[in-house]
Amino acid sequence: MSTKPAKRSRKYFTPAEANAALPLVQAIVRDIADLAQDLRERQERLHGLLKSERGALGEAYREELKPIQEELERKKERLMECAKELENLGVELKDPNTGLVDFPAMMDGHEVYLCWRLGESKVAFWHEIEAGFAGRQKLILKPQTN
Repeated sequence: MSTKPAKRSRKYFTPAEANAALPLVQAIVRDIADLAQDLRERQERLHGLLKSERGALGEAYREELKPIQEELERKKERLMECAKELENLGVELKDPNTGLVDFPAMMDGHEVYLCWRLGESKVAFWHEIEAGFAGRQKLILKPQTN
């Protein structure tokens, strides 16, 4: 008899819960976006250096590149750790470069995403699961009746 690992239940956010989590999410996403930009710049510089040498790297030059490549790996690992932090909160990272994340939610009985991007003051948009960022719509909160 085989046992399958228990599947983590998916967390669904209300707009209020997503906005309450936003200060922490925003800090993590800011770190991710900064790391992503730094990685892009470093990779472009490294690629340019390697390309300009056309494969004829001397031993001294290779030794000089080694710490640069190790730093790139450390930054990649840190970016992955930050993405894991979001995942542990139940938030999905969609684009590290723009700081785009989705909060799974239920709306009218079906699953959607509440959508937020770095620089926005609150979670104010949603989209269908398949629609992605291009299908973002303004979140209209229904008045609560007491």
